[in-house]
Amino acid sequence: MKLTSQMIKDRARELGIDCIAIGNIERFKDAPTLMSPLTYFPEAKSVIAIGMRIPRGTYRGIEEGTHWHNYTFYSYNKLNSYFRPRLSYELACFIEDHGWEAALHYPAVPEGNGTMAEPVAPGKVPPDVICSVRVIAAGCGLGEIGFSKVFLTKEFGPRVRLGLIFTDCELEPDPILDTGDICLHCGACARECPGNAVPSVKDEKKRLYVDFGGEKTVWYGDVRMGRCTLSHHGLNNECSPFLKKEFPNMAFDVRNSEMTEEEAYILSYTVAGGRWGRKPDTNKVMDYYDYIISHTGYFAICGARGCIRACMNVLEKADRIENKFHNPFYRKKSWLLPNKPEVVSKGVNPYREEFLDKNYPGIRNNEYVKTDDDDEGNS
Repeated sequence: MKLTSQMIKDRARELGIDCIAIGNIERFKDAPTLMSPLTYFPEAKSVIAIGMRIPRGTYRGIEEGTHWHNYTFYSYNKLNSYFRPRLSYELACFIEDHGWEAALHYPAVPEGNGTMAEPVAPGKVPPDVICSVRVIAAGCGLGEIGFSKVFLTKEFGPRVRLGLIFTDCELEPDPILDTGDICLHCGACARECPGNAVPSVKDEKKRLYVDFGGEKTVWYGDVRMGRCTLSHHGLNNECSPFLKKEFPNMAFDVRNSEMTEEEAYILSYTVAGGRWGRKPDTNKVMDYYDYIISHTGYFAICGARGCIRACMNVLEKADRIENKFHNPFYRKKSWLLPNKPEVVSKGVNPYREEFLDKNYPGIRNNEYVKTDDDDEGNS
């Protein structure tokens, strides 16, 4: 049964998919083996990339410092795992109704997937092929990988989540966008990132290049993903009031951390799910993180302060985004918290000390107290 690119796009619009583009498989012939659509589906002839918008209002609670749930639920986890996949499924069924196979691909972190498994048969690659949705979406012409590695579309700028469908139907491809068609390379993402994860746009040595089968080469910034992951998952006192409350004395310098992305994931989720019996009222190390994970299976705390919020503000002002608003997003300067504690604890167990000092004044006399550093740096 005949199936064309336009028929697929028309059906996508009917379903409520916000943006769609199609690439021919030849553009991805040089993709790394464990990130290639051809490893996933060797008979594929076309790749379909779709995008669903992130409502701008889901950032409002974090921007105001008042409400965090909506960003994790509507902007991230459930948009990636429920709202968008439901429509991807419907579009895949439409393709298969016309006699062509449609292989859905869920977005994930290719390099962090943990290739530790033996092949299922001799000559096979390890059984955990994960494609880069951003790179492939750029190769389909859906948009551009912005300098901060966040994907940009002409419709919504950085406010989009992606999905892929591989099919053995040969379809008419869309043109690939050039680097800079959307991204202004203004540096707002780098300036506003609380983790200092985005390099300077002027540093040409901090650029990553992707070649799409010789058809076009694009580039974007070499983001320090360890710093990004620590901030995103709330292990940065500057952008997490929850961490600041529970660990006011931490002063972990995320901005200069050399932690890898995988190490950052391990630390973040270990702290988020940790238990500590001596903590009063609850044994959860991070009460809010534990709460939101139990409700959504994920937790996003930074709210993409630089890579999305600052970026969309610049692109909206420059009239680079088609989805327009009556009012600007920023109404005041965005908040950041000081990394270092305002009052340094001088004891060992702040929970214990605060309780005893309040209920039994003087009972801790002659206990250990940390001395202040003098002007010469001695204690």
